[in-house]
Amino acid sequence: MNAVQIVDSHVHFWDPRERDYPWLRSVPALDRAFLPSDYAAATDGIAITQIVFVESNCLPEEAREEVQFVERLVSVEPRIAAIVAFADLTQGLRAGGSGPEQTLDALLSSPRVKGIRQNIQGQPPGFALQPAFVEGVRAVGRRGLTFDLCVTHDQLREVTDLVRRCADTRFVLDHCAKPAIRQRRLEPWRADIACLAAQENVCCKLSGLFTEAAPERRREEDLLPYAASVVEFFGTERVLYGSDWPVLTLGGRYGDWHGFADRFTAAWTPTERRRFYADNAIRAYRL
Repeated sequence: MNAVQIVDSHVHFWDPRERDYPWLRSVPALDRAFLPSDYAAATDGIAITQIVFVESNCLPEEAREEVQFVERLVSVEPRIAAIVAFADLTQGLRAGGSGPEQTLDALLSSPRVKGIRQNIQGQPPGFALQPAFVEGVRAVGRRGLTFDLCVTHDQLREVTDLVRRCADTRFVLDHCAKPAIRQRRLEPWRADIACLAAQENVCCKLSGLFTEAAPERRREEDLLPYAASVVEFFGTERVLYGSDWPVLTLGGRYGDWHGFADRFTAAWTPTERRRFYADNAIRAYRL
């Protein structure tokens, strides 16, 4: 199998000494700095040419500083080609203002900001369909930015409705919507993924499956039905390779995930593999 150039479409860097990430305190294995030098060591020998940094859920008021932190990292890791930044798309309604327009414009002062993410995972039902959020996602699209969907499998119907209401925004679904691999349940996730994939303005990252599987059942046969379903419905034109490093390390080494993806795509044509590993991410994030 010839080596392919890889755009890793989902990478986090953080340093708890610089920013406050409250969620890390409940995950001791991740509660330390993860920096480009750690990523380089984890990916040694893997031909990664570009990296998409995704916001790492620091305190909302520190989101702009997180972008600045990543911009500084570019000096030591020039492969960082894009930033998916956090923005609170509901802030305008709560403040009685006109929406998140100013926040988005401020983020765009950083040329590497190519996308926005505000986690829907963990929010109450209806969060993604409240008027302020819908208008905020539309504002993301008007600026030519991509919106990353961080959701769990039980939120897929709601976010499909969101996508339908925001036809001019490009979406990327993170981690295959975190299916219930521990429970070995394909449905209704599979049917809901098919409905979301029918919206042509959505791509999907093949990522995050290791950490959704139970440690004792992190076998390829447990992951393959989910990976295969994503490709079946989105096609090789709309599936992106992503690692979710360093969260990935809760489930295994980087090389373990890369190996799974390599074997999964081994029978694909060179064009299909090139799309999956690089071209689709380049298009989705306008790298």
